[in-house]
Amino acid sequence: MSDRGQASVELLAGLPALFLAGLISLQLLAVGYALTLADGAAEAGALAVAADEPARPAVRDALPGWADARVATDVDGGRVDVELRPPSPLRALSERLAVSSSAWARQPADE
Repeated sequence: MSDRGQASVELLAGLPALFLAGLISLQLLAVGYALTLADGAAEAGALAVAADEPARPAVRDALPGWADARVATDVDGGRVDVELRPPSPLRALSERLAVSSSAWARQPADE
């Protein structure tokens, strides 16, 4: 039995696994980045509530442009909930990996 060409065969067999591992790593980084963005956006919305301003525009302003179609905001009193779908090559995967964050601020008292 000859070992000639064995390294080439192993390389070709290993490339798809390496490619898949790279895609999974990048997707996990995108989810972590989306969570960080959602945290900041929820806090910005809560700060807007505390300043007696509307929360939704503050949430949108705290996010980059690519997130406009991927964010859902819910405001209930002083609580601001933000759900963000991370970028992904597959929409179904993006929806399943959606992250959410909440922040709360006391609303100003009416005088």
